[in-house]
Amino acid sequence: MYYSAPYFITIGRVLMAIMFLQAGISKMFGYAGAQGYMEAHGVPGVLLPLVILTEAGGGLCVLLGLFTRWWAIALAGFCVLAALFFHWHPEDQMQMINFMKNITIAGGFLVLAGAGPGALALDNRLR
Repeated sequence: MYYSAPYFITIGRVLMAIMFLQAGISKMFGYAGAQGYMEAHGVPGVLLPLVILTEAGGGLCVLLGLFTRWWAIALAGFCVLAALFFHWHPEDQMQMINFMKNITIAGGFLVLAGAGPGALALDNRLR
């Protein structure tokens, strides 16, 4: 069973990255809407380029297994901040489900940061 762990890590890394890559790209093509959504939640819209870089750039790096540990830590922090700024509404069960989803994803990224990128990663070539 243990011989398969690096491959399970790779699959998990790719599955986690897809969501962030898609989210970052969708914000590029829906810039005004994303900016308005951020501002409606009290987050300055001027931060949207940083959000796009974090989601799309971080998602791509995690997908490829490039600087995986650093990006996993950054995306874990991003998930916690997104949970607090956009989903912390204890009176709304659906928002609290989204809050817990973000916290859970942050935990997954921290596990990835600890375990490393898995078998198929550019990080393995850089060593």
